Amino acid sequence: MKLTVEHADLAAAVSYAARAIPARPPAPVLAGLLLHASDSQLRVSGFNYEVSADITVPATVTENGRALISGRLLSDIVSTIRGDVHLELTGSRMMLRAGSARFTLPTLPLEEYPALPEPGAPSGTLAGPAFAEAVAQVACAVGRDDTLPVLTGISLRHDQKTGTLTLAATDRYRFAVRTLPWKNTDLDADRTALVPGKPLLDAAKAAADDTTIDLALPGAAGSHGLFSLHSQHSTTTLRALEGDLPKYQSLFPTEFSQTATVEIAALKAAAQRVALVASKESPIRLAFTADSTLVLEAGTSDEAQAIDNVDTHLEGDELTIAFNPGFLIDGLNALTTEAVDFHFTTSTKPAVMRGHNSDDQALRYLLMPIRLKG
Repeated sequence: MKLTVEHADLAAAVSYAARAIPARPPAPVLAGLLLHASDSQLRVSGFNYEVSADITVPATVTENGRALISGRLLSDIVSTIRGDVHLELTGSRMMLRAGSARFTLPTLPLEEYPALPEPGAPSGTLAGPAFAEAVAQVACAVGRDDTLPVLTGISLRHDQKTGTLTLAATDRYRFAVRTLPWKNTDLDADRTALVPGKPLLDAAKAAADDTTIDLALPGAAGSHGLFSLHSQHSTTTLRALEGDLPKYQSLFPTEFSQTATVEIAALKAAAQRVALVASKESPIRLAFTADSTLVLEAGTSDEAQAIDNVDTHLEGDELTIAFNPGFLIDGLNALTTEAVDFHFTTSTKPAVMRGHNSDDQALRYLLMPIRLKG
C-alpha cells in the first residue's frame, strides 16, 4: 500500500469515519480506521457494530492495499500536519510523511476486523441540506435518558399517499415534528423506523453539503435492520432501535384560544438573560398582555430575580404560562423564520410553537408548560 493524498481530503475522510469509533471499544481493532487504497482513491472506514461510517477521497495510488490504523492517533496527527500526505505500508508499520514531519505507526490486525455492513437498497432520495436541517430541528427534543432507549431515537415515517418523510422526536416534555417531501424509490406502503438520534444528527451534518442523498429505511429489501444514508462518496449505517415513539397526532391541538407572534431574535435574547436566574423550580414565566407586550420573569423573592419584556401581537385573552427555559430556547433555536407563533389552549396544556406564516410541513414544536404555584 502506497499513496499520496491531499491533506484536506484526508482530514475530511478521517473526521467522517472517526465518528464510528467507540469511546470504549469492546475489542481493540474497533479503535482502528480501515484504510483501503485502490483505483485512484482512498477509502476510510470506521465501525463499532452499531454505527459504520465509510468515505472515499481521491488519491494517487502507487500500490493498492489495506491497513488498520489507530483512529484517534491518526486523527491527532492529521490535525497537526500540513501539505500532501504520503502513506506507505511496510510490513506491519505505516509510514506517514507530510512536509518535514515523519511518523511510523503500528498497524492493527486486519484479520480481526469485522466486515462492514452493506447498506440496503435506497428507499428514497432527497436533498442533503434539507435533510440535515430537518434532523437538526427535531434533534433538540431527543431524550438523553439511556434507560429509556426509545426516547433517544428519531422516528422517520414514510407516507405512501403524500410522498413525504416525517421526522419526530420527544423526551416526554416536548415533541418536535418536521415533514419533508421526498422521492420514494423502493417503497409500496407506509413505513416507520426509529433511528438513534445522536448518530443520525452527526450523519446528517456530515452530508449537509451533498446535493442529494439516498436513505434506506429498516425493513426495506436487504436492509438487515439497518438505516443507511448514502451520498456519492460516503455511506453511514445505523442499527435501528426497537419500539416506537408515542403517537403524536392526538397530542397537537387543532383549535386554540390564543395566538401570539413574537420576533425570535428579541425573544431569545430576553429569555437567555432572564434564564440566568431560572431553575427547574423557578422556570421562566411568560405573561402575554393586551397592550402587545410579553413580560418574561424568573426567580423568587428569596433568591435572584429577573424581568424583561419584548413586543408581541396577541390574538385572544391575556395569558400567563411558564416553561423550562432550556426547552423554550431550544425551540426558538430550531425555528428558521424571523418570528415565532405561539398557539395556546390554556396555561396548563401544551403550547405549540411554529414559524410565523410557515406551511404544514414546517417544524411543529409542542412544549409542555410548568404549572405555576398559586
